[in-house]
Amino acid sequence: MLGIVAVIAISAVPVFSSLLLDSRMNAAVATAMHAVNLGRQFSATRSEQIQLCGSDDMQECTGRADWSAGILLTDEGHRFRQSVALAGGAGAPRILSNREILSFEGGSGFATPATLTVCDRRGARAARAIIVSRSGRPRTSNRDASDRVLQC
Repeated sequence: MLGIVAVIAISAVPVFSSLLLDSRMNAAVATAMHAVNLGRQFSATRSEQIQLCGSDDMQECTGRADWSAGILLTDEGHRFRQSVALAGGAGAPRILSNREILSFEGGSGFATPATLTVCDRRGARAARAIIVSRSGRPRTSNRDASDRVLQC
């Protein structure tokens, strides 16, 4: 009896591990989508350029393409700041951008076209992309904007 329970427990660990990774990936994608939508909304309602970038301290943009520490929305004069926290810690997905800063034009809704790639320890096979069009609308995909396999 104890042997049967041990076999069932051992076989369940990979399933639960996969569910946990999927849950973390979905949360990171939803958070990044939320940040993009906030940037678009703030630029439209404030009629000024809003920048979306990675930030380590939630005060300044890092100027790096790795946005895993957190996402910051700010205006050009840095009078307005809105941070979007990401779940950190061991096993948390990384968010990599093909741009250091994603800008939303004030009042027009136009944005810098960009791709944010969300990766975890499973690599490219489980990666997801948030693709931001010139109109500022985000969409998710398992491929990049040119329909190529994602790189982590």
